[in-house]
Order: sequence, then C-alpha cells, then structure tokens
Amino acid sequence: MSDPIITTDLIALDADLGGDKADVIEALAQRLADAGRATSAVALRDAALTRESQSATGLPGGIAIPHCRSGAVLTPSLAFARLARKADFGAPDGPADLVFLIAAPDGAAAEHMKLLSALARALVRPEFLAALRSAATPDDILALVKEVIAPSPASAPAAASAEAATAVPAAMPEMTSNPESAATPMSAVPARSIVAVTACPTGIAHTYMAADSLVAAGKRAGVTVRVETQGSSGSTPLSAADIDLADAVIFATDVGVKGRERFAGKPVIESGVKRAINEPDAMVAEALQAGRDPNAAVVSGSGRAETAAARAGMGSAAPDSGSLGWGTRLRQILLTGVSYMIPFVAAGGLLIALGFLLGGYEIAGSAKTIVLDNSLTDLPAGGLATYLGAVLFQIGSLAFSFLVPALAGYIAYAIADRPGLAPGFTAGAVAVFVGAGFLGGLVGGLIAGFAALWIAKLGVPQWARGLMPVVVIPLFASLVVGLLMFIVLGKPLAAVTSGLTHWLNSLSGTSAILLGIILGLMMCFDLGGPVNKAAYSFAVAGLNVNDTASLKIMAAVMAAGMVPPLAMALATVLRPKLFTTAERENGKAAWLLGASFISEGAIPFAAADPLRVIPSMMAGGAVTGALVMAFGTTLSAPHGGIFVFFAVGGIAGFLIALAAGTVVGAVCVTAAKQLRKLPATTETPVALAAA
Repeated sequence: MSDPIITTDLIALDADLGGDKADVIEALAQRLADAGRATSAVALRDAALTRESQSATGLPGGIAIPHCRSGAVLTPSLAFARLARKADFGAPDGPADLVFLIAAPDGAAAEHMKLLSALARALVRPEFLAALRSAATPDDILALVKEVIAPSPASAPAAASAEAATAVPAAMPEMTSNPESAATPMSAVPARSIVAVTACPTGIAHTYMAADSLVAAGKRAGVTVRVETQGSSGSTPLSAADIDLADAVIFATDVGVKGRERFAGKPVIESGVKRAINEPDAMVAEALQAGRDPNAAVVSGSGRAETAAARAGMGSAAPDSGSLGWGTRLRQILLTGVSYMIPFVAAGGLLIALGFLLGGYEIAGSAKTIVLDNSLTDLPAGGLATYLGAVLFQIGSLAFSFLVPALAGYIAYAIADRPGLAPGFTAGAVAVFVGAGFLGGLVGGLIAGFAALWIAKLGVPQWARGLMPVVVIPLFASLVVGLLMFIVLGKPLAAVTSGLTHWLNSLSGTSAILLGIILGLMMCFDLGGPVNKAAYSFAVAGLNVNDTASLKIMAAVMAAGMVPPLAMALATVLRPKLFTTAERENGKAAWLLGASFISEGAIPFAAADPLRVIPSMMAGGAVTGALVMAFGTTLSAPHGGIFVFFAVGGIAGFLIALAAGTVVGAVCVTAAKQLRKLPATTETPVALAAA
C-alpha cells in the first residue's frame, strides 16, 4: 500500500483539545490537512459534523469514532487523540477520552476501507482499549493500530480458530461475518442460529462494530450468529442455506436492507445500528425469543415485517417490540413519498418560473395553444421569447402535474414495494381528477399500498405466483383504490381541500401573520428534516399562479427556509471569536447556501451547538414568515432562493423580511453563545434531517 493510513504525526496523546466534540474533530482534521492527507481541514471537519448530525458516534467505554467520506480527503487516513479533557460524543455512558477520526475519500479503494473497518471492529475489544490508554508514546499507539489492521501471519490461525464456532475469522475483517470458506463442520454447529444484517449511512465503522458485537453476544449465548455487513468494503451475502437454517434474523441498520426479501418468513428483530453495538446481548436474546414465538413479527414475502395477526388477516396489530413502531414506520412511508415527489416539484416549478421570465405571467393561459400552433419557424406574436417561455412553461407544468401521483405512488411503494407503484400512481391521478389534491394523494397512496400488500399475502396456486406482481396485484389494488376514491372518499377529500383553499384565501391581518409564524418555525426546526419537509410540501402542493394565498404561503416558506444559513453566516461576521476557525470558514459558504434556499447549510452549526442554534434560527424564521405575510409578498417558484427574484411579487417586502429574520437569528445565536455553556445533548431535531 503506498501510504499508511496512520503515522505518528497524526497521533495526539493526553491533549486538551477544548472539551467539545466540534473542537476535537476540528483539531484532528487540521492534523490530517497539515500532513497533506486532506486538501481542506474545514471541508473535512464539516463532513464529519454532518455525519454526527445523522447519529452520534460515541460508544460505550469512552470511545468516539467520528467518520466521514469527503472529496477533500486525498487518501484513507486515521487521526487519533487521547484526551486530557473528555468530550461528549453522545455515548450512553458519558464523554469519550479516546477519539479516532476516520477519513475516507469519496472513491476509496476497497482495501483501504477494509483496514478502516478492521480498526472499527477492534474497538469493541476491552484489551485493545486498555492498551490505547496505557500507551506511553505515539509509536506505541502506531504499533497497536498496525497490529489490528495488519495482523501477523502467526496470529492469524489462532484468530481464525477462536472464531470458528461462529464462522467469523477475526483475521479476515474484510469478509462479511459469513465466509463460506470458514464454514463450521455440521457436528460443531450449535442447535440454534441467527442471521443478521448490519449497515450504517457511511458503511465505515458502525456497520462492522455492530457485526462483531452481535457475533460476540452469540458466542456468550452459545448461538451461531452469521452477519452480512452491507458496508463500504463490500459484502459477501449470506448463503441461502444459512438463511434457511436460521431461527431468526436481526436487522441492525440505519439505512434500507439490500435484498430484504431473501429473509421472507423469518422472525425479525429490527433496530438502528447503534443498538447492536450498545445492547447486542439483548438483541440476540430477543431474536431467540422471536424464533420460539409463533406471534412474533416476521419478514413478509415483499420484505416487510408483519405480525402473526396481520398474516392471519386480522388487520394491523402493534408490531413486536423488536420491530419498528407503527409511528416510525408511518413517518418513513410518508417521507418516502415526499422525497420522490420533490424532484418533480423543483424541476417543474423552476421551469414554470423561467417560462414566466421569458413570456410573462400571461403565458399561463395560452402556453398550450402557442406550443401546439407555433414553431421556431412560425413564431407567435410575442416572438422567440414568448415561444420559448410557452415551451418552458408547458414542460414545467407537465412535470409539476406528477406531484400528487408521484407522492401517492411512492407512498404505496414504501408499503408494498414495486407491486404498489401502479395502484399508487393511479390513486394519485384519481385524486387530481376529483380535486382532492395533496390530501387525496396522501390518503390514496396509503390505501393503494396496503391494498397491494394485502393482496400479495393471499394464497394462490404455484402456477399463478408469477402473475401476482405484474398483473393480479396492480389490477385489483388499482380497482380497490379507484373505487374507494371515486365512490367514497373523493368528494369528501375534495371538499376538505376546497375548504382549506377558501380559508387560506380569506386569511388577512392577524390570521395570515400567525400562519406565517407557524410556517417559519417549522422551516427552521429541523433544517431539512420531517417538520421542515411537511411545511415545504404544504406550500408546493397548493402552489397555483392563479391563487394569491398559495403564492403568499410559498413566499413565507422559502424566505424562512433561507434564514438559518444566512443568520449563521452573519453571526460569524458579527462575533467571529465565538466560533471556531472551521465554523468561520463554513459561515462564508453559508451565504451562498442561504441565498440558494438550502436550509441544510446551517446543519454543521446546529450539530455542534443545537441548544443555542436551533431556537435562535426558529426565532428568525418566525419573524421572516410573519413579515412576508404582513407585506403580502408572493412567490410563483417553489425553489431557487434569491435567484428566482423575477418570480417574487413585492421583492422589496421579501428582502426586508429576509433581512429582518436573518438579523434576529444572528443576534439571538450570538447572545446565546455568550451565555454559560449549555449541557450537550444527543437527541436533537437535527438528527431527523437524515430521514
């Protein structure tokens, strides 16, 4: 390998790096940059903090493993600090004194990723941690790390032998915990076995630590645990034989399980990846209990978890304690639909706005006629600009028309997988046809998904199974949801939508300002998370150039969403000494992010100091939302920030409201940072942004 992943100049022993995780990450990132392993300490630090915002990287035993992939990293690297003053990285048992910053390039080679994964797995071994704490020099630390990531040939057979009972050779960390070449003889296999899948967003550390923790817990329980790690260094899938022989399956993931349908019919325990690290014995015990319980949740034929009551056709029962709760599952389902809907909104809305720029707002009523009756060689009265404006408007309108069908279709997809797509899109189309709009798409998507899932569970002869996903399920699920929407639900939902539209149009004075405050608070609460997306979806779903109230709501939502990055950028200018060097650099980038309506530009600040940053941003967003409504400002584009100024009605009011909210947010966060240091927290709204 051309470059070792760690050298003595990347090791700090008994260092006081500030006592805050952001300071520690910044110091280690600076070491990597000074060593020529990263082009920018600021970019590396921000990438690591963004990963921290998804879930804390502190682990039991005083360990922290902040990690990330970044284009600023030139070669896979480790930086290590043994802290004189511990820093809180969100571990359940307190702050950490041993910190490894794991930095990987965006396109890291597999062999490098295997080395980083090997280190992560060693951190669950008490003797390794004790050696790190007792090491006297950086050379001692270097030797310990090298021994872990490149075990000597003499130690390899013993390591493999020690793991033979669980079919996980410790000397081969690059394998998933299930190499067939190390399969245990049948006479040595315990009577019970469990299979598991572990995966985290970056696939560098938690994935492999969770795997080793589950394997070790299995050994303590006298059970074979075979784990498929779906991480950055690749994976060797569990064999069909291993899955067939398993009593239960554990899904310890923060992302979707690849090939989940392979485990159909198996009792399942589900959690995030960190629970497998913190409570592996409990998860193994729960899996064993699920294997004995006929009422336990199982993985359905479509890959979803279902309970015995659901399998028997008794409706939706509460999920097993090891499975995801219905509240969490419903949130995931709805956010799946919203996430697939947003590209249609952004592309279609911006094209419509460009059409207005070229052809004027009057193009909305004549675009179709102009496009069909004219061409580049036969231009309309307004000339080339009018013709191109009509074309752009028409393309945008067609893209935007998929908003509700895409929402409903992918809600159904999240419930029933691919067989739910056609019924879901059909439900969305019906919702548009009957005038039920966004609300009809939500309801129709849920009905379509659960109808498809129910039909998929029906027993059919072997010869008919191939027809189920492509003919039977789409046909009958579409029929069910179509009839319900047309005959039962369509008119009531349309009435509710119409009533909401009339209510919004009637808002004036205090009522409109109150709505602006609420929307502003929602946009700044979790910076791209579910609450932020709910407010944004509400605005874009009702966007109509002929409806002034909807244009005011869109203006309030966009302006408030621009406040957090702009406020943090301003705060770093007003009181730079209150911020770290990396934060000041990030503040420079936040100017452009805020101007572009990218609320996530404030996430690095919120991740490092949520108790001060988030309430301050909410205050600024509320001020902006209220002023936009008070000024009667309108916006006909759903995205683009200040760069779609031509689509703003009342640009002066928009800028005044934006400036006022930015100043309020900056002043609030500056004042808060001058107060006594607040206790750290690991459960913040920013963690929801990963959804």
